[in-house]
Amino acid sequence: MYYSDEVIDKVRDATDIVRLIGASVRLKKAGRRYVGLCPFHNEKTPSFSVDPDRQMYYCFGCHKGGNVFTFLEEHDNMTFQEAVQTLAGQAGISLPEQSYRPGEKKARDEKMQILELNKVAATWFFKELHSPEGREGLSYLRGRKLTDETIQRFGLGFAPADSSSLYNYLKERGFSDELIRMSGLMNLDELRGRMYDRFRNRVIFPILDTQNRVIGFGGRVMGDAKPKYLNSPESAVFDKSRNLYGYNVARRTRAGKLILCEGYMDVIAMHQAGFTYAVASLGTALTWQHCEIIRRFTKDVILSYDSDQAGTNAKMRAIPMLRKAGITPVILHLEPYKDPDEFIKAEGQEAFQKRLDQAENAFLFESGVMQKRFRMDDPDGAADFYDALATLIASMDDVFKRKGYIRLAAEQYGIEEADLTDRVRAKLEKGIVDDRYLSAARGGSSYNRDYRTEARPEEDSPRTAEVSRETSGVEDEGPSYEERPVPDYYEDLSTGDYYQIPRPATRRGSEGSVGDQSLEMSRRLLLSYIARYPSIAGDIKPYIGKDGYGDGLAGSVAEILYGQMEEHQKVDEAAVIARFEDTQTQAKVAELFHTMDMAANDSERVKAIRETVRKVYEASPISMEEGANEMAKAVTRKQKLNQIRMLEVHLS
Repeated sequence: MYYSDEVIDKVRDATDIVRLIGASVRLKKAGRRYVGLCPFHNEKTPSFSVDPDRQMYYCFGCHKGGNVFTFLEEHDNMTFQEAVQTLAGQAGISLPEQSYRPGEKKARDEKMQILELNKVAATWFFKELHSPEGREGLSYLRGRKLTDETIQRFGLGFAPADSSSLYNYLKERGFSDELIRMSGLMNLDELRGRMYDRFRNRVIFPILDTQNRVIGFGGRVMGDAKPKYLNSPESAVFDKSRNLYGYNVARRTRAGKLILCEGYMDVIAMHQAGFTYAVASLGTALTWQHCEIIRRFTKDVILSYDSDQAGTNAKMRAIPMLRKAGITPVILHLEPYKDPDEFIKAEGQEAFQKRLDQAENAFLFESGVMQKRFRMDDPDGAADFYDALATLIASMDDVFKRKGYIRLAAEQYGIEEADLTDRVRAKLEKGIVDDRYLSAARGGSSYNRDYRTEARPEEDSPRTAEVSRETSGVEDEGPSYEERPVPDYYEDLSTGDYYQIPRPATRRGSEGSVGDQSLEMSRRLLLSYIARYPSIAGDIKPYIGKDGYGDGLAGSVAEILYGQMEEHQKVDEAAVIARFEDTQTQAKVAELFHTMDMAANDSERVKAIRETVRKVYEASPISMEEGANEMAKAVTRKQKLNQIRMLEVHLS
């Protein structure tokens, strides 16, 4: 399904971004804009800015940004289409039927019907729990120390042992066999040619998405039947690899972190004890999609898997996935109890909080598990462990983390820091820190099967064989990053606006040279000037046109921005953002529009603009110049560079 630019712009223009974001973020007016604590990361000082005139938001701390659609995509985990539909409904705008591609309207209608069916089924399960047939299930939940309030809050229910109770009820409510089958609530008896209830004699856990819609169910059997836990199959509305149990509540907390555990009861027990930022994967190992959902919300995760060997294996699989997604995990130790539910019942809320505060660094946990697999009293065994330790450190992408963990490991295991540094550098230079070697270092394929096979596009390829000493992160020659003086943003006292300081973090040896990245930043800064002062586009036209911004993000933004000015004689930054589909790119575009120099007055700003124009123009191919030969083109270029130094710039 798609919507035309005209429809998208109409919905966006009809939406008050301050009111939309203010419903979940406490905003305070500051000049022309509103500021508040960022809903996407934990902070004590507001760095989240909402600009009603530009219909944009941006956080100078975590760099999340975009328009009204982006906010719903990021904050409420909606798709772009769902965001458009939600805001259109709030604004009373009817969306055109012709916006659907062939077959999409049918698929959307079926999805909405399944959601309605699930809602009806969840209500029925809840009522059954409190009926005579649900006595065993209710007794089980109360035996697990759940209060009536918690049972109601999570909508817990019960499926009777009868094989057709739910089916008959749904038929009475007018749902078709086809829709009931598509919902996943029934199994098909092929011999008898009939459907029967999938969940029987089970306590039911409704699974909700971020919009609090019932998308599936989990069931815990009463008695010894197998399987102990049963989930809905995947459907048009339920994808277990893209949903986390309890996330609909956890994402609305201000904890700024998540506790990741194994099961429904762990999540419910923690929420009842006040730890409402606990979530669990739905009967599946942690996936890259889960990591992406988590990363949107926080970079801090507490792993609270069971204390048994299976739990340890799960932690060892999850840690590298979370780390690779840019998330910092720590490990919660629950011994002598098996899981959070047992711990909280036995020790209480305060003791659990104390364990959370004492959560172990994930690297120390990993290396500790690895060490147990080697005979440390044997020189060969110890050497093999130190080699595995070096492999683990070399697998980390961040140069400063590598240096820090070299120091930590040297202290923890009594190794000479210089020796470990040399070993890490050697592994980086040989390029032997891909997933296969890392798996072996961590204890074999059984520990890392999911990590190796859950492919992540463009990130799971082995490192190149040639890694310079500069980028190894283990030399004493200083950091491989250029200086990043703080702060990263400043306040324009004349307008009260915040702007990003154009200071790219660049790593030697990373994608693109320092010069390339600097040029791209200059192009983005120039576009930010044009967005703020559209008349600049005319001032610089003899030197830089809409094709003068390269093939990167700046080039894409320039094409849209110049198109706006040609068609409407104005700039609409929020509309530019809407032309990009994924939220990460939208955030980068929002950052582009919040990039500005630190000029103290208009005179200094004009100088800064001239310098930026010069950098961008100077990088353009000389073949673009007018002239009969290379000499004439060089003369033309020199003349234009002199003209730029005296360029008349209109800040309007």
